[in-house]
Amino acid sequence: MNIAQIIFLALLLLPLHTSAEEEHTGGGGDTIVFATLGRPHYEFDIFSLSTTHPPSISTELRITDGESVNFNGYFPSPSPALISLLPDQTLIQLENSPPVQLIYVTERNGTSSIYYDLLSPGDSDSKTKRRSLLETPSRIQIPLLSNSDHVSGTTTAVNSFKDKPSLSGEFLVYVSTHENSNKARTSWTAVYSTELRTGSTRRLTPSGIADFSPAVSPSGNWTAVASYGERGWSGEVEELSTDIYVFSTRDGTQRVKVVEHGGWPCWADESTLYFHRRSDEDGWISVFRAILTTESVKIQRVTPPGVHAFTPATSPNNHEFIAVATRRPGTDDYRHVELFDLKKNEFTELTRLVALESHHYNPFLSPDSSRVGYHSCRGEANGKRSPLLLLENIQTTTPDLLSLFRIDGSFPSFSPKGDRIAYVEMPGRGVYVANPDGSGRRKVFDGKTFATVWDPVREGRVYTSLGPTFATERTEVDIISIDVDAAEEKSCFVRRLTTNGQNNAFPWPSPDGKLIVFRSGRSGHKNLYLMDAERGESGGLWRLTEGAWTDTMCSWSPDGEWIAFASDRESSGSGSFELFLIHPDGTGLRKLIQSGTGGRTNHPIFSPDSKSIVFTSDYAGLSAEPISNPHHFQPYGDIFTVKLDGSGLRRLTHNAYEDGTPAWAPRFIRPGDVVLGRKNDSSCSFDDCHWLNKNPTLKDQRISC
Repeated sequence: MNIAQIIFLALLLLPLHTSAEEEHTGGGGDTIVFATLGRPHYEFDIFSLSTTHPPSISTELRITDGESVNFNGYFPSPSPALISLLPDQTLIQLENSPPVQLIYVTERNGTSSIYYDLLSPGDSDSKTKRRSLLETPSRIQIPLLSNSDHVSGTTTAVNSFKDKPSLSGEFLVYVSTHENSNKARTSWTAVYSTELRTGSTRRLTPSGIADFSPAVSPSGNWTAVASYGERGWSGEVEELSTDIYVFSTRDGTQRVKVVEHGGWPCWADESTLYFHRRSDEDGWISVFRAILTTESVKIQRVTPPGVHAFTPATSPNNHEFIAVATRRPGTDDYRHVELFDLKKNEFTELTRLVALESHHYNPFLSPDSSRVGYHSCRGEANGKRSPLLLLENIQTTTPDLLSLFRIDGSFPSFSPKGDRIAYVEMPGRGVYVANPDGSGRRKVFDGKTFATVWDPVREGRVYTSLGPTFATERTEVDIISIDVDAAEEKSCFVRRLTTNGQNNAFPWPSPDGKLIVFRSGRSGHKNLYLMDAERGESGGLWRLTEGAWTDTMCSWSPDGEWIAFASDRESSGSGSFELFLIHPDGTGLRKLIQSGTGGRTNHPIFSPDSKSIVFTSDYAGLSAEPISNPHHFQPYGDIFTVKLDGSGLRRLTHNAYEDGTPAWAPRFIRPGDVVLGRKNDSSCSFDDCHWLNKNPTLKDQRISC
């Protein structure tokens, strides 16, 4: 860069304004919007089939009520603790047939909760339609957990991920993420026991340890979990390298590792555990059995190679069969529930005969083994459905006023006044603009795009990246500007600002609208550059960072002082990204935050007052076994905020999904779902785990079914 260019750049940077948005500082609070891969289309309900009669659409029971997302169910045995929660305890003795009881996880009301439903089984002789428990007048629905922190003895509202509930006498045993692990890249997931009558809660997982997928033994005395123990998570995102631990359900003591390498344990009796793991011999994910004695543990393979079988389910003292989820090669890409006969070593298909082109997850058996439950997405076949949302309100746990929303799209950004939102329809199906109340939604550009940002000066101008994501330095990706108001008039409204097509992406304009910072691979490495906002690189181009690494996902602070970006410069090519800050003149480079060794922190965006940054990170590790959920490219990633001095780190989202691409609104949006006034024509349009498509070579093996 010569002296004339330096002087020109300095003159451009001088007028950058430092005032924050009046509506932000004048009260009302903050609003953050983020994306979650696939989640807006899950629409899970819990279903059930008989294990003794041939499966059919007319014999499948739909148990949950179609509100939000319902998953990971559990059929409890009759319990005085549950009966005591009923408004009318005589309802447990309904008419001629016993009621259906279900404990399950639900994400209604913007947070993860555990519910108990008791309901009449309805007309079991119906032959004209699928048996449904949705409209039964005798449904009783009770939240089993409050959002208060009973562990520390406070009544502070707690937002956390809940999972894998089961019952042990008077106590609900489950997973929660409400306690900070206080260590980077370490899961907050731990097992807790809550007394249902009092709400008193005890942590069963040792401090500093993460436990997944708890299962309580038939006596209730023991709990088995999948856990890394003290070694912690190493970053794997497919089948985990956890071990199986067993401890006392009463207080978490007598903890012992019983199986090397295993996940999703379940008990058949007090000395028999089933679990899944990938076979070291042939690479198939299979179910194994562990026979526990006081002197040894005997491991036996149960399901044969040739089919991926996982998330096993058993019932007390049932040594006849188990339920499993399967992915079969050469048939379809759908996950189904099957029974496996332990005597004959044969599979019996269930859900494939009921709903061939639907995924079915995480089976569980009734105490008497007569029914198998699972969750599945059926779209309109689910009956009562939640409305299609542009913005789903997510509950938060913060001392200040903050509204948090999940958008049905990706890469959201707000216009300077906060009166419009631009976003990309996933996966890269064009740019949309809508009002924050959901009205005025329209497509303004049809092309494979990612990342959106509004010009702070030129009204109605949006910048985006045109081309594929996660591409090499030489891949053709360019930055374009879109006049979204001219787009409605069908006039010339798109301008290409970069011309060499060498992965130019993630544009962000300076607060005065004169410059754009962006990422480019033109040197052979992805580094940051500045260019003229009106004329693009033809009007001036300046290199901001330089090195044999990747600098990317840049954003400019509203006060003009800083540019934030993600970089792997401390471990180039490793996939590990930290957040850095740099002044627009190239000085003051410093690291803001990293997620431990090998971690990822990405998509930094400044708050309107330039004092904080919102970003996505694996700082809190995993919250569930990835195989128990639909596909996520990175089955971790929560939304965090941090102050510019690196203090005040706080976690905003708690789930087992991949949250990312956050945006900080210039004005407050009141909490509440924002409904789109159109039909959901893409419900259930999500993929099962892509890595389950990988099938090891099968040599002369035949699978009985």
